[in-house]
Amino acid sequence: MEGVKLERWGYEVKTSSDSCISAINAYYHQVLSYGRERRVILEAAEHDKDCVLANILAAQFLSSSDSFKASLHIRAAKSRLDEATTYEKAVFYAVCYLISDDRDDEVAVASHSKLLKEFPRDLLSLKRTQILCFYMGRPDLSFDIIHQVLPYNQQEDFIFGILAFSLLELGQMSDAEEAAKKGLKINKHDCWSQHALCHVLQHDCCFKEAVQFMEECSSTWSPCSSFMYTHNWWHVALCYLEGHSPMRKVLEIYDNHIWKELEKPDAVHPEVYLNALGLLLRVYVRGELDVFGNRLKVLADCVADQANWYLECHLDLLILWALANTGEVSKAEDLLEGLKSRHSKMIKKKQQLMQTGVQLAEALYAYGRGNDEKALELLGPDFDANACKMIGASDEQLDVFNEVWYSLLLNTGRAAKAIEVIEKRIKKREGAPFLWRLLERAYSMVGRQEAAAVSEKARTLEAAYFK
Repeated sequence: MEGVKLERWGYEVKTSSDSCISAINAYYHQVLSYGRERRVILEAAEHDKDCVLANILAAQFLSSSDSFKASLHIRAAKSRLDEATTYEKAVFYAVCYLISDDRDDEVAVASHSKLLKEFPRDLLSLKRTQILCFYMGRPDLSFDIIHQVLPYNQQEDFIFGILAFSLLELGQMSDAEEAAKKGLKINKHDCWSQHALCHVLQHDCCFKEAVQFMEECSSTWSPCSSFMYTHNWWHVALCYLEGHSPMRKVLEIYDNHIWKELEKPDAVHPEVYLNALGLLLRVYVRGELDVFGNRLKVLADCVADQANWYLECHLDLLILWALANTGEVSKAEDLLEGLKSRHSKMIKKKQQLMQTGVQLAEALYAYGRGNDEKALELLGPDFDANACKMIGASDEQLDVFNEVWYSLLLNTGRAAKAIEVIEKRIKKREGAPFLWRLLERAYSMVGRQEAAAVSEKARTLEAAYFK
């Protein structure tokens, strides 16, 4: 057909511009590889201002940062919709609904599932679907759709990293490991497959192996977005922390690979703050924050700027703790009230889903202020951080909130309950020294003789990984 070209997946796009198609394909690669050049999609729309696919993808790219410009691209796409290909129309309707106000997430997933049944090689739409399901806390939905398109993409770059992450979130660690290794066999530089394999090693308490693997991969991370670059280093730092490495190693990664990202001219600061805060909360729970000097205060001063608020629920919760902990109580209260206000305006289904996130926010505010009784009351007697997936955090990111809960139980004298939940957790992660130290503390509080044996177990593990 005249004026029609094929994009990366082999689907038809109405354009006469090779440069437009090249920019669209470059955008696909940037999104799937977590690259820092995703703005390339704006070039596609410049090369062909009438291309529906270029305009709707540009609209999605701009939707969270510049809603006015996004609306102009939507209008441009809509004005040429009659001339668009079947594929372009399917993407247009799915993305339009995805970026609309007050969307129903389940409808958005169904829309993308329908698109992928007709166009199963479209891995960009698959990635959008996985991200949407991630923020719904529904890896099961994501997995079903990935499984639906997998037969069409067996040799395709990025597909197995996408599959591996859904398997991780479903707790299927051996299958996740197999998928990640398949992804790395296709492309050893696929940072999402690298990331998934690190998750598996970390979960299995193979901290030294995880660090060795990720540090070997780290030379390939420079093209990654601020989020992906600092997140992969967050994983490395966390492995050192969980494996009881000297704290200076964790500090070194924070300074040289997380905080230093902010010096880059194209750094996206909130993406860096997310990983910095996530690491410092882990350090704080372990009572080691003194090693980091005034770094939490410096970070809190940065995130006190409201430009960093309401971008990501997970980030908001970490900011809330940091502000409350460093004495920025008024700012913390403003953020908490803002979160509650936004929650009250959500559609009912979303409101019910996010109620757990609001309670966690209130608990972290209380925890930051040192009100352990109130924080524990808000988390409740049966807290499980995995029930908070809808804040937009992986199991590994959520686990720090379980650690906060264990600490609150101990700080408020609930040793019997602490013993119950920590023993249960140790059965899943027997090689984690910090859990044994928490159990030692709980046993000591109730005078159990096993405290000495548990202390010895903790000491052995502390020397097992990095000494």
